[in-house]
Amino acid sequence: MPHKANAARRHHIPRPKRRVTNWSDYNEALRQRGSLTVWFTDEAIVAWKAAPRTTPGGQPHYSDLAITTALILRAVFRLALRQTEGLIGSILQLLGLDLPVPNFSTLSRRAQTLDLPAQARITGGAIHLLVDSSGLKLSGPGEWLVEKHGTSRRRSWRKLHIGFDAVTGRIVASILTDRDVDDASQVEPLLDQIAEPVELFLGDGGYDRTGVYTTLDERHPDAKVIVPPRADAVFSATADTEPNQRDRHIQAIAGKGRMAWQRDSGYNERARVEGQFARWKQVIGDQLRFHSDGARATEVAIAAQVLNRMLDLGCPNSVRVA
Repeated sequence: MPHKANAARRHHIPRPKRRVTNWSDYNEALRQRGSLTVWFTDEAIVAWKAAPRTTPGGQPHYSDLAITTALILRAVFRLALRQTEGLIGSILQLLGLDLPVPNFSTLSRRAQTLDLPAQARITGGAIHLLVDSSGLKLSGPGEWLVEKHGTSRRRSWRKLHIGFDAVTGRIVASILTDRDVDDASQVEPLLDQIAEPVELFLGDGGYDRTGVYTTLDERHPDAKVIVPPRADAVFSATADTEPNQRDRHIQAIAGKGRMAWQRDSGYNERARVEGQFARWKQVIGDQLRFHSDGARATEVAIAAQVLNRMLDLGCPNSVRVA
């Protein structure tokens, strides 16, 4: 709406102004994101060829690390598979290495079954887990086809679920599902990807489900759960004698209002996971380019690794100035 109702009487909160205090280091980190030496490492060159196979069957030419390196370059520079093949070939030629180059069909086939190793955390300790979901479009006919020829198309997309560690700023879990999958049902699969203890779990109202609280109580009984109850939420049967975390949230909202509860409980920290989705779609893109579910799952896992690697190169430290 161009003009909202009662705009003159609405409470306008000015956007805070921040200043980056480590601009020189962050500027260098931004330049390093485009350096081939960051993404095409010596470890990948050493382990380029696959280990000899001891079981019956054909012998693979390329290790999983070689395929992963190629797919990482594809994600970083937004290349097609044939362009990725050309880039890998030119890099090996410039380095004077006599190594085979995986062709585009090999990359497409291996992406469907690629086994990616778990990412190690930079710092130990408990995780402050922020969860949310967003949509990623599937490749297909664009708006020009619809406008030019009058064809109709259904907007197809998949739902990306991520778990974001507020302590380190890294994506620690990611899952790709169909668009009609409930967010709360993916909490357990996300926790399956996390080996460290979860100290804080924070999600929006879509995670206000009994199954979410039950799963967290079983796996991380000491975790603090901050999920806004629904507007018609009721107390549990033991609220008078032994209130649970959800009961205390309902009591706080009833006593001082939802806005005050958000401020006092730390729920506003959840906005950081929204920034992760904005970063994902700006750096990686807002669509999936593979055409099979297995390859798309690999594409999402590769994208999470890319964003974490960029974060390891350097991130801005900002302070509020107004």
